[in-house]
Amino acid sequence: MGRAVEEPRPMPLLPVQELAGAGDDVPARYVARATNDAEAVAAAAPVPVIDVGLLCQLQPRGESATAEAVANHGIEAPLMDAVMEASRGFFRQPLEEKQRYTNMADGEHFQLEGYGNDRVASEGQVLDWCDRLYLKVEPQDERNLPLWPTRLRGVLQEFTAECTKLKDRLLPEMAKLLELDDDYFGDQFGDKADTHARFSYYPPCPRPDLVFGLKPHSDGSFVTLLMVDSSVGGLQVLRDGVWYDVPTRPRTLLINLGDQMEIMSNGIFRSPVHRVVTNAEKERLSVALFYSVDPEREIQPAGKLVDENHQALYKKVKIKEYVAGLFEHFSQGKMVIDTARI
Repeated sequence: MGRAVEEPRPMPLLPVQELAGAGDDVPARYVARATNDAEAVAAAAPVPVIDVGLLCQLQPRGESATAEAVANHGIEAPLMDAVMEASRGFFRQPLEEKQRYTNMADGEHFQLEGYGNDRVASEGQVLDWCDRLYLKVEPQDERNLPLWPTRLRGVLQEFTAECTKLKDRLLPEMAKLLELDDDYFGDQFGDKADTHARFSYYPPCPRPDLVFGLKPHSDGSFVTLLMVDSSVGGLQVLRDGVWYDVPTRPRTLLINLGDQMEIMSNGIFRSPVHRVVTNAEKERLSVALFYSVDPEREIQPAGKLVDENHQALYKKVKIKEYVAGLFEHFSQGKMVIDTARI
């Protein structure tokens, strides 16, 4: 979703995994929450499990944030288990092994793909308690295979192929919910649509009352398919000012509709704001595939959803510029979707 090399980091950072066992406190740069913030207990999330085979029976629910868990998705349980096992194995390797796939080009410049921290834009940026491996998986001819860990290559290729089949099943059904032509979203994606995989590792954190695993944000993608840890929670979604815990369900996928869908649906579907909280005792792992429209294309609310009674709520945006703004806004704890609103 990004392009090759960014500006230098202000200073090199240790992976969070190396800090996790260093003591009972955390570096000041990771403190994101007031000490009394932990008093607000998240409610159980109203995230229904959707049978993909019955998706045609869904009805639009107006202007609501859309996060659904899906079962009967066609991805075999052994493959899902293999992806999680290989991912966990990668992060449990010695640091020197993982740094063979570093996201620091020449040891000095940050690049989007590879292993390490998220982009650090300034000395004052609040950091997340998370290490990640970020890889471009589609288009296939744009894969940077030297950054793909050997233990992950086979299962990641297979998992990507199966998730893309699921995405292709979902697109026409989402179009139907908006009373658009079945192929509307598929046509919008284009032949050079981007897909990125993100493997996120959250080590135990000695101060979960102060530190986020991932700060509040919405996805800049069109749709995100997320496989979460089957036994350790932490994902929360914001709705009507309340943070809801998203329950863990083995071998289901969470579907997040992203900012691109919010824009094209003219706000009928909303991109949910979500975050990850930390755990004092247990590590947590997630694997996400972010599906995005061709970066050279522009998107805007679908013409059929705009008329004299329903004005356009979003500007036309170019995907490449929007995604670049996404990473900049994320580092500042801001929402890039706000820049697209009219």
